[in-house]
Amino acid sequence: MKEKDEIKILFDRLQDDFDFESPEQNHQERFLEKLNQSRGVVAIPPKKRNWLRPLSIAASLVLLCLLGIQFFGNQATIKEQVVEIAPEVTKTEFYFASLIEEQVQELKNEKSPETAQLVDDTLLQLNKLEGDYQKLEQDLLKGGNSKIILNAMIINFQTRIDLLKEVLNNIEDIKNLKSNNDANFTI
Repeated sequence: MKEKDEIKILFDRLQDDFDFESPEQNHQERFLEKLNQSRGVVAIPPKKRNWLRPLSIAASLVLLCLLGIQFFGNQATIKEQVVEIAPEVTKTEFYFASLIEEQVQELKNEKSPETAQLVDDTLLQLNKLEGDYQKLEQDLLKGGNSKIILNAMIINFQTRIDLLKEVLNNIEDIKNLKSNNDANFTI
């Protein structure tokens, strides 16, 4: 028991002399460095990180991505591919398309309550014919018999033009019939 009392007395006497502060930052590293120097051991400083290699890898990846986008992103449109296969299609398509567009605009201008259903049905049929034309373009690109497909493309355009002419004639007949009926009722 006496021993415990002596330790207690010792701790009571040294109570204010205890060091409660934390060591400075990197204390252990400095201590080990001094210890190694006293033993004659030379510490090799840590190797600095070389950023050249990761940056070159990143630059290579970016370059590969850009080349991939350039190669795969610039595929020709269907129209451009069709022109490569059959250059004469461009001139024919331009002629027919402008003629059809002109007649479609005329058809839209002729729309009235009496002809609305006829105009709407015609526009729907024209959209179906346009879809058929796009399928023909796909068939041409797939390597089908180009003469037959080109002929079908021209027939498609002619069908659209004939449809528009017929509908415009029907609209003209409806207008004439209405004006005749209106003239008969005039007093």
